[in-house]
Amino acid sequence: MIAQLTGTLVEKDADRVVVDIHGVGYEVSIPFSTYYELGELGDAVTLRIHTHVKEDALSLYGFSAVKEKQLFTRLIQVSGIGPKLGITILSGLPAEELIQAVLGADVVRLNGIPGVGKKTAERIILEMRDKVAGLASAEEEAVAGGASGALQRDVVSALVNLGYSKPVAEKAVSQVLNEDPTDRFETLLRRTLRKTST
Repeated sequence: MIAQLTGTLVEKDADRVVVDIHGVGYEVSIPFSTYYELGELGDAVTLRIHTHVKEDALSLYGFSAVKEKQLFTRLIQVSGIGPKLGITILSGLPAEELIQAVLGADVVRLNGIPGVGKKTAERIILEMRDKVAGLASAEEEAVAGGASGALQRDVVSALVNLGYSKPVAEKAVSQVLNEDPTDRFETLLRRTLRKTST
């Protein structure tokens, strides 16, 4: 299964991108939130991937933040929600607001997302409340403690895949975090790439 892609952004639309990795273009469906985090065409990009396999197709769904992917995998476990609707839901509400809506049992807010009826909204709340409670506390810890060691390792790994040596990558990531802490993978990668290219 494909879990992550790091390569060059060659096509970019609101709901899909194409990432070139050594001459192979991977088409990935994305939510709006990820679209707004991406750079320009030709930029390096890393996406967390959910691979969805059906009898007649293999589809890739990509996210700039780990939390978005975690929410997506929980959403598609809700009965009646497939990957396309899962992407639509994440496009309709940012991750933090979606967590708040589920924890607050806000049927009206969820019902406002295109394709989500009242019964579906109620099902999301019922089936996801316990699952997102853990995400909410993990998010608060991440914000309070800055970028985690796992985030740093992920960005270093992405830089090594792009051809940087591990010591150079580790030093650059540490410098960027010291100057301006962040808990977003895409933001940290972009800032580190700018530092290493200057």
